[in-house]
Amino acid sequence: MNETTQQRITAKPANYNRWVVIFCLGVLVFLGLFYYATQKIQYVWRWNRTPIYFAYQDDIDITSTIDGEVSAIAIDGSKARITVLGIGEEETYEVPAKGLRVDQGDFISPGDTLASYKKWKPGLLVVGLWITLKISVLATIVGVIIGIISGLMRISDNPALRWTSIVYVELIRGSPLMVQILVWYFVLGTLINDLLSANGWGQIPALWYGVASLACFAGAYVSEIVRGGIQSIHRGQTEAARSLGMNYAQSMRYIILPQALRRILPPLAGQFISLIKDSSLLGIIAIRELTKAAREAVTATLQPFEVYILLGLLYLVLTFSLSMYVQYLERRMATS
Repeated sequence: MNETTQQRITAKPANYNRWVVIFCLGVLVFLGLFYYATQKIQYVWRWNRTPIYFAYQDDIDITSTIDGEVSAIAIDGSKARITVLGIGEEETYEVPAKGLRVDQGDFISPGDTLASYKKWKPGLLVVGLWITLKISVLATIVGVIIGIISGLMRISDNPALRWTSIVYVELIRGSPLMVQILVWYFVLGTLINDLLSANGWGQIPALWYGVASLACFAGAYVSEIVRGGIQSIHRGQTEAARSLGMNYAQSMRYIILPQALRRILPPLAGQFISLIKDSSLLGIIAIRELTKAAREAVTATLQPFEVYILLGLLYLVLTFSLSMYVQYLERRMATS
């Protein structure tokens, strides 16, 4: 069987396997060079200490709030109830039976430990990863909504809508994201929180101003992507929809936008991947996202290389997962 026949059967280039081997060798050479470089620097690697950045066991102490005597300890399976009798007051504490640190009749003071136990808690990087994920998802959803609305305004015949969209896009794209975050938090955030406080409402946490700043920033770029996608659809599609009796909104919803979505999906994915990495700037307004959590870990442990390498890998997991999901959507839309 010659190479042409084999290629027809496998639907792959004749040298496909050879190039796969070359690619794998290239990856191994890169990893080997990276490992060699890490061994040449004057640094003591402590990878064995990195698991605490993901999860750790914390010692939880249950302490007394009153001064008195332990009048009773009732054990029921894995739980125990400690009753502390003070002068004119009584407190009961439910604690793990295995963690008891007092006996009946002991005299205790406020702050004395009655029982202790160990509890698994998420590490700094997991906490930061969760906040980054939450911010990115919320900002992506809001950014898409803003981008679609702004994109439709940009192609509108109404000059007020079109110029508003142009000003918004140029203003956002022409200023640094860090400045926008500071304006959202220290200017708009202060104004909004003062108004809420004056009317007896609670204040909005910094996280939501971070989400708003990222959503507005992404919305400007999504707006241009949407506008380009819509304008790439042939004008005859709109005319055909209008000839069938559809109004402007119906032709957009049922004819234009479904076709434009297939074309704008790849650039949208790139924008959202960039948004995940841009969220690292939110540390300047004290949001403990992934990068800020990593900086705190480095400050506490003086292990910069291990922490920042893990930080890069976690961002890679986030962005690669999103990229794979978008490719899956592209394949589904191509076959539907």
